[in-house]
Amino acid sequence: MNRDQLKQLENDLWAAADNLRANSDLKSSEYATPVLGLIFLKFADNNYRRYEKVIQEEYQKLQGSRREKPISEIAIAQCGFYLPDIARYDYLLNLPEQENVAKKIKEAMEAIEQYKPELEGVLPKDEYFPLTRTDKTIPSQLLKTFSNIPRDAKGDMLGQIYQYFLEKFALAEGQGGGEFFTPTSVVKLMVEIIEPHRGTVFDPACGSGGMFVQSANFIEQRLNSLNNGDKGGDLFVYGQEKTLDTVKLAKMNIAVNGLRGEIKQANSYYEDPFNGFGKFDYVLANPPFNVDDVSIAKVEDKKRFNTFGIPRKKTKAKKSEKGKETVPNANYLWINLFATSLKEKGRAALVMANSASDARHSEADIRQTLIENNLIYGMLTLPSNMFYTVTLPATLWFFDKGKQDKRILFIDARNIFTQISRKLREFSTEQIQNIAIISKLHKGNRQAFIDLIDSYFEQGMTLLLENHTQIEPICEQLLEVLADEAGKKAVSDLVSQWKILAKLETRYQEYLKHAKNLADIDGKNKAQQELRETFDTFFADLHQGLKQLDKIVRKHEKAQAEAAKAKGKRSTTDQETKKLKLALEALHREVKVSESFYKHIHWLQERFPQAEYEDVTGLCKLATLDEVKEQDYSLNPGRYVGVVIEEDGKTEEEFIDDLLAMNDELETLNQESIKLTTIISQNIKQIVGEI
Repeated sequence: MNRDQLKQLENDLWAAADNLRANSDLKSSEYATPVLGLIFLKFADNNYRRYEKVIQEEYQKLQGSRREKPISEIAIAQCGFYLPDIARYDYLLNLPEQENVAKKIKEAMEAIEQYKPELEGVLPKDEYFPLTRTDKTIPSQLLKTFSNIPRDAKGDMLGQIYQYFLEKFALAEGQGGGEFFTPTSVVKLMVEIIEPHRGTVFDPACGSGGMFVQSANFIEQRLNSLNNGDKGGDLFVYGQEKTLDTVKLAKMNIAVNGLRGEIKQANSYYEDPFNGFGKFDYVLANPPFNVDDVSIAKVEDKKRFNTFGIPRKKTKAKKSEKGKETVPNANYLWINLFATSLKEKGRAALVMANSASDARHSEADIRQTLIENNLIYGMLTLPSNMFYTVTLPATLWFFDKGKQDKRILFIDARNIFTQISRKLREFSTEQIQNIAIISKLHKGNRQAFIDLIDSYFEQGMTLLLENHTQIEPICEQLLEVLADEAGKKAVSDLVSQWKILAKLETRYQEYLKHAKNLADIDGKNKAQQELRETFDTFFADLHQGLKQLDKIVRKHEKAQAEAAKAKGKRSTTDQETKKLKLALEALHREVKVSESFYKHIHWLQERFPQAEYEDVTGLCKLATLDEVKEQDYSLNPGRYVGVVIEEDGKTEEEFIDDLLAMNDELETLNQESIKLTTIISQNIKQIVGEI
């Protein structure tokens, strides 16, 4: 599901919630439960549909033989759960009006639990009956609302929808202490860097289970790229979560995504249901930040917390406070827990408040111990505003108990993000890959760098070929308006420039053939750089042609304004010119979309020209133990990577042209503002009867 589809889904959910508010007597905190149950059903049906053909084929193949199996057993082996007919979404959606839909939904949930015992008591069942007290059609309306979810939608959408409810209804339950859903793009980056390859994954603050879903997706994608037919089914997840409602959500989430594992309700400070010391291959978590009410007496004798030291207040407790002493901040309890939960060569990634990187006193001692034991693989500063419900700056910590290099990798990603709204940012898929490749290069995986560049070339070329068919019609629109020779020539030049694309495609195909015969990374890297330079020239000429068209359009618009002024009229823009400007804006958009992948290539090759790791000012630094000691064992990436002031690359002439273009736009907007002000003033006078 893409971003637009998700936004539409969120709008549908909000409409459904409004319907609940208006037509039921549920409390605000109860809205999410029945809705999430139907979301679970829809995603379960989506996942089951992907395996349905294989399930049926195997069932028919074994039927009548000594190896015959119930279809439910085959389904569970294939996708982790079985959906009988009465639990299929379309069956519920198309029930006759006279049916008791709430009862049928309950029966569907019970049927799923029958074949999936670990979900017993998890799925909502009786919650649908209260919906019908004032309007019996509400369950049917909800089913219809969520039927709009595309059949190919998968991934951690359940967690994102849950987050939507947390944000919209401001649920009080379970939201204290920094407990919130981790955005998918952040989780994907964590997973891309620690690279889980089978085994056990532990999350002691698992929330809705998003870490597990992304770990499984990473493994599936890796196995698909290897093309060896292996399903990678031996991933097993362990999760702990203190809030029962969230535990239920996590169980639904791993079930709908076909994962094997256990989720238990537990307070990770005081309970250890999995006996997790040294048990897990991977740990992924986003724990609550800055909790200060954890009892020292209950944690100080536990080796999962005390192996590297217990965080304590700098002043001794008074006699009257003995036994009641609390930690100054539980951040380092979590950090200890992640480090001690790993197997001998285990890896971990966790989200932590920025303040923990430089925390003083007992926390500084713990940090020094972790560093000297060579447990810290890397540190990554996130951009601000990456989380839905908090604005607290955060850093990603990475552990690797199998690392041989005593240096620590620092990455400052504060300036790498995609703005989603005024208050929210995320990493794009390409930004995730670009950041993660730094770690892969550090580990010596130069082939991953070459493969990433190749993937960008392929995607960029595909977009160029698709956009080529749209450019000529837009140019025809421009010719309808620009009657003068200069305008026609500018459009003609642009069309000619796009025709060069055929030569570029030939050049790209030649590169592909050439690259197959290159055995060494250096040769492939050089060939990629040469190919990118060819595309750089193409886009530079294209932008020059667009700038020329911009000048002509501005000149055309200015001439119109002067002509109107000479006739004593207000400056106006005719429909043809507006059409022209819209066509030109469309051209700019097409070029930007086509060029985006080549910009990623340029970004990578500019920073890592040899296709191998190197320190990049303002981005990454591989710091030695001595360098870390010089910084008093701080793990703040900003202290190591430095700051770079990047120029925009414009010449003085280009800067002046852009400035004049913005000034022209400002003049146009000012004129429109005057016109609107006059209209508003006249309307007000008409309303009050002065005209």
